[in-house]
Amino acid sequence: MQKRRGRTGRIRWRRRSSDCRGVSESHRPEFIELKKWLKDRKFEDTGLVPACFPGTGRGLMSKTSLQEGQMIVSLPKSCLLTTDTVIRSSLGPYIKKWKPPASPLLALCTFLISERHAGSRSLWKAYLDVLPKSYTCPVCFEPEVVDLLPEPLKSKAEEQRAHVQDFFASSRAFFSTLQPLFAESVDGIFSYGAFRWAWCTVNTRAVYLRSPRQGCLSAEPDTCALAPFLDLLNHSPHAQVKAAFNERAGCYEIRMASRCGKHQEVFICYGPHDNRRLLLEYGFVSACNPQACVPVPGGTLVKYLPAADKQLHKKMSILKDHGFTENLTFGWDGPSWRLLTALKLLCLEAEKFMSWKKVLLGEATSDTNERTSLGVAQRICSAFIEETQAALSKVSDMKEGKTLLTHQLTLVEALLMEELRILRASAEIVSSSLACFP
Repeated sequence: MQKRRGRTGRIRWRRRSSDCRGVSESHRPEFIELKKWLKDRKFEDTGLVPACFPGTGRGLMSKTSLQEGQMIVSLPKSCLLTTDTVIRSSLGPYIKKWKPPASPLLALCTFLISERHAGSRSLWKAYLDVLPKSYTCPVCFEPEVVDLLPEPLKSKAEEQRAHVQDFFASSRAFFSTLQPLFAESVDGIFSYGAFRWAWCTVNTRAVYLRSPRQGCLSAEPDTCALAPFLDLLNHSPHAQVKAAFNERAGCYEIRMASRCGKHQEVFICYGPHDNRRLLLEYGFVSACNPQACVPVPGGTLVKYLPAADKQLHKKMSILKDHGFTENLTFGWDGPSWRLLTALKLLCLEAEKFMSWKKVLLGEATSDTNERTSLGVAQRICSAFIEETQAALSKVSDMKEGKTLLTHQLTLVEALLMEELRILRASAEIVSSSLACFP
């Protein structure tokens, strides 16, 4: 028999439940229209409603308790926006004539820009109206905000921006051929801002769906599909669902792999991504992410080692040859095995240098080596903590003077705060490990 709660217990339980309960947005005009649009395309309601949640913003809420194995979304192929959708539209003849062939991504981006410009005339208006008007990926950040990102994320963000700019520049000749479709100049319609919005829409919201190759498109993999309503599901690293296209039913389906309570937010997992990857690709940071870590560039290790070590260059060569200069991290559970292994090899005493193969296999060589490598890990962690605190101070100062950049700066701040917590957790673990040695 279930234990009954007293009055105080019931109040506390209701308060905890309300803290994570969403506020339904199904009454909003754009969601009413989206529901009608989906129904016309044979989509059947499965008990989820759009809602706004504290912490995650807009998402999908369960109207009833959900059980393991239960279908929560079954989206007919007619609701999916794919390259086939694009080819069958008025853009199709122009795409078929263009040489060299357009990529599947360019086809999707072009369609999104064209349909958004069409406004009320677009058959996809109901979907377009619920898409974000802007995005929070670093490709949309102002340069001064990108400068605050930790390396190598900063370099990746700059590469991403350059890639999108080059992609746009190389596509302008194709856009010019579409002029017969529009009364206005295509230069105004297919602007960089519009292209970046379309690129972010596909990059952050598409589901994986391998489509048959369109002969008029390039040979790049055609694996992206936009899935109205389904793409309202937010990410959680703890979510357990099964998602795939059911060929027999002709629907993209999502089933629960665990239970979910009534009026709770329903999540999916975008993949086992750390927070830097989530920010770069999707424009958000996940609090208490078990995949979160702080990378340690292999090339920086030598900064924390004695310059007098004549074998240092040889040791670094060995690490590089065996792939131990990458994927070195601090995590919630301390320095990664790869980081500690790299440091143990770098800290090998001269007379034990020939034991480097044993180190890479995970064998201990001496207490001195263990203690020394932990000491270096502690120095690296302390230095990273200082750097992160300095970066947070810069973010705080900029937030006071750059109010228009507040949202972008808040995202950077969230990333840095999470990494600071990870580094402090690692520092405690290293300190405890060192205490085990006399």
